[in-house]
Amino acid sequence: MPAFKLRMRTSAAVLAGAAAVTALGAGLVPATASAASASPQTIAAQIVPANQLSSFSQIIAHESSWNVTAVNPSSGAYGLAQALPGSKMATHGADWKTNPTTQIRWALDYMNERYGSPNNAWAFWQTHHWY
Repeated sequence: MPAFKLRMRTSAAVLAGAAAVTALGAGLVPATASAASASPQTIAAQIVPANQLSSFSQIIAHESSWNVTAVNPSSGAYGLAQALPGSKMATHGADWKTNPTTQIRWALDYMNERYGSPNNAWAFWQTHHWY
């Protein structure tokens, strides 16, 4: 495939993805995404303020690769935000082990309480490689 056509298709895909993220940031859920099947990233886009979402996403990507059941074999830290102990997330729901919404709400509250915001938490993470 010529590079020009590939770039046009890639650009179209990027624009479509950006439109979807913008819609999510506005509190809209695409018709194809249901609450039960939404990815953790989609759920986060509905919960985390738009001006904090990039930082929140960076932390979660580095901590767990967006794996809801991620476990650190050394420390036992658990979930999207790598809570230690994982049971701390029970303050936000009994389903903390498997529910990305519960984990995201807990993580956002943790970042806000400890650092003031996900943006501040990400700034700390970049310096220390933990938060």
